[in-house]
Amino acid sequence: MTAPQPNVYAGIDTHQNTNHVGIINEVGKKLADKEFPTTSTGYQALLDFVLTFGTIIAIGIEGTASYGAGITAYLRTHNITVKEVIRPNRQTRRGGKSDPIDAYSAAKTVAADGDDLPVPKLLGGAIDGIRMLLKARTTAMKARTAATTQIIHFLTTAPAVVREQYAGLTGDDLHAALIATQPVIDDHLGIALRRLSLRIEFLTDEIDTAYDQLDALTKDVAPALAAAKGIGPVSAARLLVTAGENPERITSKAAFAALCGTSPLQASSGKTNRHRLNRGGDRQANSALYDIVKSRMSNDPRTKEYVARRIAEGKTKKESMRCLKRYVANEVYSLITDPPAVPTIDDLRPLRKSRKITLKTVAEYFSTWETTISRLERGLTRNDELADEYRKYLLETV
Repeated sequence: MTAPQPNVYAGIDTHQNTNHVGIINEVGKKLADKEFPTTSTGYQALLDFVLTFGTIIAIGIEGTASYGAGITAYLRTHNITVKEVIRPNRQTRRGGKSDPIDAYSAAKTVAADGDDLPVPKLLGGAIDGIRMLLKARTTAMKARTAATTQIIHFLTTAPAVVREQYAGLTGDDLHAALIATQPVIDDHLGIALRRLSLRIEFLTDEIDTAYDQLDALTKDVAPALAAAKGIGPVSAARLLVTAGENPERITSKAAFAALCGTSPLQASSGKTNRHRLNRGGDRQANSALYDIVKSRMSNDPRTKEYVARRIAEGKTKKESMRCLKRYVANEVYSLITDPPAVPTIDDLRPLRKSRKITLKTVAEYFSTWETTISRLERGLTRNDELADEYRKYLLETV
């Protein structure tokens, strides 16, 4: 009769070219460690090596979003439970540092605290593509800002005749005027200003293209999130990247709120019982929630009523916004993990045209702007209540 396989835990210390794995049993005894290359054959050899010692309960990996991304993805495709280990604890560090030490430390951490360790985000899917586009757009915006700042600085210190030539011009008008110049070969200031303006023009096109791509991708990946009120393509992209390709790893609304830095933290001591602002979490996601709240405070009647009520209760505007960010985080979590069907609006424009009704007539009937109706018809904004009333109006109009 074959003896049952023992249970084992493993930890991996990741590097650019190598992965060092350490294996322990259920009571923490070191069994073996070995180094493998970060190649497809290396990943397979590493998994085969661990399996020779028993049944794998879980593997802890450092740097799952960087050097450990490849081995993490490979292990997950083989249904191995993978947990992210942040770093060896300080007590272990005092005993020295080496690849085997770090690997065994990761194995001990996942054996002791496996249930509390985060599940790594998956890379390589549609969300990863959104992450790359978002990052490329962000760096392009930073480069454009740097070029704009340089133009301002150069013009500030330029000779009076140059300053006077471009006095009163700003933004696109200034850049267009600088691009239109043909500086002579020894006019270094003119050459620099024109070159910077051309760079800004190129970067602006790149930023606009990335925005359109993010708009299309977020609508394809998470239509319910993209259609929600006040959530633009960039905010949707940031929140999707935070949730990751496998949002099921986030087990509750509270966990997602903590991930976004919108959960208040206990700051009680003695007779004092209070909470303080959470400044941790993913700051990009936190920024996205802030942008959504700002948009809704300007355009959403219910949000305006909520803020007015909280201020009447003695809350400040900033405190009201913090509360709203938590509510929005809860909403976003549901839209990502359990998205509702997005109501179709494709029938509105054809139905209006078949009735020979103009946008102006519809806008006047609903006491709104023509652009509001046009954007609703084209799916650029979502307002389910208005869409239902609009459809009812069109069907009843002969």
